[in-house]
Amino acid sequence: QVQLVESGGDLVQPGGSLRLSCAASGFTLDVYSIGWFRQAPGEERKGLSCISSRTGSVYYAASVKGRFTMSRDNAKNTIYLQMNSLKTEDTAVYYCARSPRRTICSIESDAYDYWGQGTQVTVSS
Repeated sequence: QVQLVESGGDLVQPGGSLRLSCAASGFTLDVYSIGWFRQAPGEERKGLSCISSRTGSVYYAASVKGRFTMSRDNAKNTIYLQMNSLKTEDTAVYYCARSPRRTICSIESDAYDYWGQGTQVTVSS
């Protein structure tokens, strides 16, 4: 059974940091690419970053490049999103998702077939 479970969301002050985790089961990270997305209240879900299963290359959306770092631990079958210099506009529910694309990943939602339940990140003073 394919499952993706996010954790690590919390309330943090502007300028602070958080690390989100995405624990995958039912498949392995060397076969499927993974993406991180977020959805703020009243807004559409947006892609943030993705990591290619074949190459390990990571792509970032402009809104998070330089502040967020995506990584994976194949031994733990877990993906991470290190978020630094957080801003109030980063407040959202964060999701990880699985994509069958192996070489070039995408941050478009329609490239993904399984999604986690999400974890809430709130950036506020």
